[in-house]
Amino acid sequence: MNLLTALRYLVALQEHRHFGRAAQACHITQPALSNALRAVEREFGVAVVRRARQFEGFTPEGERVLAAARRMLREHEALTQELASDALGPRGRLRLAAVPTAMPLLARFAARLRARHPGIVPQVLAMSSQALEDGLQALSVDLALGYLDRLPPDRAALAAWPQYTEHYHLLQADERAPALAAGPPLAWADAARLPLCLLTPDMHNRRIVDAAFERAGVAVQPAIETDSVLALALTVAAGGVVSVLPGAVVAALRGQAGLRAHPLVSPVVQTPMGFIAHARQAPPRALQAALALVQDADWQREAAAHSGPQPVPGDSAA
Repeated sequence: MNLLTALRYLVALQEHRHFGRAAQACHITQPALSNALRAVEREFGVAVVRRARQFEGFTPEGERVLAAARRMLREHEALTQELASDALGPRGRLRLAAVPTAMPLLARFAARLRARHPGIVPQVLAMSSQALEDGLQALSVDLALGYLDRLPPDRAALAAWPQYTEHYHLLQADERAPALAAGPPLAWADAARLPLCLLTPDMHNRRIVDAAFERAGVAVQPAIETDSVLALALTVAAGGVVSVLPGAVVAALRGQAGLRAHPLVSPVVQTPMGFIAHARQAPPRALQAALALVQDADWQREAAAHSGPQPVPGDSAA
């Protein structure tokens, strides 16, 4: 096993924070992962991982090795892409991530990018906002679609491109609807009286929803909680509960029978969404191509068209 491969396993361990899951992600056995970590320790003459039955983190020396490993792997990937690219266009893998509520738009973006540049292989990942931001900072994520209001004011290391505004709807079952139907506007206070399936409290979207209910002067106790946006829609379709979903997810359900979506008002809540990347000086060619698509006027129109039904004019915005 060469050193570069062993360092790749080390980075996988940092990303998954679990020996078994890291080994599975690398398509190796857990003993093989342990042997690779020992090879790294022999190479540098220091302990890298805190030894225990479960993963407990890296030693201070291990953190330095990990940072160097990320730099080496990043340079290796950039060089590989540069050498593989030719007159036909950029080539290589590109790690794209989105918060769960933005996955419908990221999936469309990946398809458009692949159609424009067949040599690029997008990896489309769903992540929490915190994991997404950590991945951008660590350069383990190339490009992300997330909540722009979470970015710190002093975000010198990150660049952002606004894409659309996320707004919110109450989704309920309606067996009479032959396809997803548009219902009349509904106040957040009225939605609070219904049995709700919501995302778990650790998700940023849930914090937005809770804040909207608070502004409406009500508090809610969900009937069901989940960390999956797909589960939100499926539980509504199964009957017995309703859910709050962003417009992009509602738009992805067009054509689905038995559902009705009501724009939520009083207040109308709007959250800016956008692509985010590390502001490095020389991005690899695959990332350059993705950033060009992000800023393409045709793509921006498509993103706006698939961000879902627009909020009701005239109500107070958040």
